[in-house]
Amino acid sequence: MSRLPVIVGFGGYNSAGRSSFHHGFRRTVIESLTPQARQETLAGLAVMMKLVSVVDGQYRDSDGSTLTPAEIERRHGERILAATLIRRIERQYFDVDATHWHKSLTLSGEDQPLHFTTSAKQLPEPLPANWSVEPLEEHQVRVTIHGSCEFKVDSYREMPVKSAGQLPTGFEPGELYNSRFHPRGLQLSVVAATDALRSTGIDWQTILDHVQPDEVAVFSGSIMSQLDENGYGGLLQSRLKGHRVSSKQLPLGFNSMPTDFINAYVLGSVGSTGSITGACATFLYNLQKGIDVITSGQARVVVAGNAEAPITPEIVEGYAAMGALATEEGLRHIEGRDQVDFRRASRPFGANCGFTLAEAAQYVVLMDDSLALELGADIHGAVPDVFVNADGFKKSISAPGPGNYLTVAKAVASAMQLVGEDGVRQRSFIHAHGSSTPANRVTESELLDRVAGAFGIADWPVAAVKAYVGHSLATASGDQLISALGTFKYGLLPGIKTVDRFADDVHDQHLRLSMRDVRRDDLDVCFINSKGFGGNNATGVLLSPRVTEKMLRKRHGEAAFADYRSRREATREAARRYDEQVLQGRFDILYNFGQDMIDEHAIEVNEEGVKVPGFKQAIRFRKDERFGDMLD
Repeated sequence: MSRLPVIVGFGGYNSAGRSSFHHGFRRTVIESLTPQARQETLAGLAVMMKLVSVVDGQYRDSDGSTLTPAEIERRHGERILAATLIRRIERQYFDVDATHWHKSLTLSGEDQPLHFTTSAKQLPEPLPANWSVEPLEEHQVRVTIHGSCEFKVDSYREMPVKSAGQLPTGFEPGELYNSRFHPRGLQLSVVAATDALRSTGIDWQTILDHVQPDEVAVFSGSIMSQLDENGYGGLLQSRLKGHRVSSKQLPLGFNSMPTDFINAYVLGSVGSTGSITGACATFLYNLQKGIDVITSGQARVVVAGNAEAPITPEIVEGYAAMGALATEEGLRHIEGRDQVDFRRASRPFGANCGFTLAEAAQYVVLMDDSLALELGADIHGAVPDVFVNADGFKKSISAPGPGNYLTVAKAVASAMQLVGEDGVRQRSFIHAHGSSTPANRVTESELLDRVAGAFGIADWPVAAVKAYVGHSLATASGDQLISALGTFKYGLLPGIKTVDRFADDVHDQHLRLSMRDVRRDDLDVCFINSKGFGGNNATGVLLSPRVTEKMLRKRHGEAAFADYRSRREATREAARRYDEQVLQGRFDILYNFGQDMIDEHAIEVNEEGVKVPGFKQAIRFRKDERFGDMLD
């Protein structure tokens, strides 16, 4: 009997705000919220964005006046909405109208040599063959160039891509802890993993005390590595800019470093670890690994997720060169006017011209069902499976292929075995990859439509969260899963509100696409679909809390479940206190640099197991009977 992986915590940050307690989800459906919920959402964002502060439990504006949530909406509502979700790239990232680059310039004195004066320390080594140098006073030299010479000079140019899904304006993850020299992706990992852990309402030490040290696992990473100046970006640019490479740029640039940071500075874990990458399906790849180690009994607690911070000129230019991103000119052509609405740059299944990059970090905390009940964890859903398939032989590595047919069909078949045919046909929905490229709107809609028809699904609701938050690459399917949890909580399926109409070439005989939020409080199953560059296809199965509780009652019995529910009340209260604390601007980031380090000499090893200092339980060696029939 396999253990069921259940979600007991989730958190992170993207352009919609904080993910825990569904705050980011509420931003994406803010038009459909009650006035009170809308004002609470805006107030929380206002604190994140430093537009207001909280003093003695009251909201204070910059002028010192006390505000209610309703007054925050009146004063700052439009500004908050404009400074969240997809929007024009802000100058704190780079200036899209004047992005710095170097232009090659060849100088020639024609019949006369060129002369200039500089410091002797600035001379290149070795000197070019056509240079001669004359020493001057105060360590200066006079250089004479005979013939021509090529120089690289500072220049600035306009970027064709001007939109991205950026964190809410004013929210800087690196300000929340001692993040010196950390690339932005690692900053996001630390604050997002903290949010997910604290959202559980259970102290991490309490969790550790209930499991063996090697029954904890972390799976995370990023597909683009860390490409800002504190990571590989600075490493690769240093020599060309005449700077020195730092000792931190290379190691902090690893794509596995988000995992390493969580182990070393957030959890203090000695358990399983890994960074599985699969292009845009990377979150689901790591989630699948987490599911596998829980169902097999190798781990009882898993932190799985990803962080990506790709809003740099180089990454934007790279994807633009592939023709993958929505450009200003492309959007101008679609809208038929000179003024472009960058808020609507991402248009899944509508008239579109490319996807929109985004930064984000999303993490989930998984436990096996028995441990979750034992600890009184609040269960937000279950993830029984993720299916992964490649595309086979391909002409273009970037083109979509047949692998996604396999993953979606397998996921639907699997869910039908769990919740029945009616459960899938009547109460399921799918979070499409919905990248907002012309190719995706045709190929993904066709495969979803065909799979729906094959399984007798007549009117399959489709969501596409990239319309709001953009495409965060490794974290993209994490954005989808977090949004799906919000739908289970609030009974709202986000509409694709960035399009005026759906494209004529979209296949929708068995699909239901909507440009408005749809109220559906009966949904029990969500399929998370991802189509990654290179043929990395993945589809995950997510079960609602209602279905998960039904399964747990059947497995553990009504008496055990009633005991669990009584313990869960204290967990929910602790989680609520954390939420209130963050809403007041106190994020309390977990970052333990050089604390509680393990003395390797104090580790005790014997034939039965290993005792590691600082952990309540010892690691017991498991009896391995897998290959016993092959031995004498």
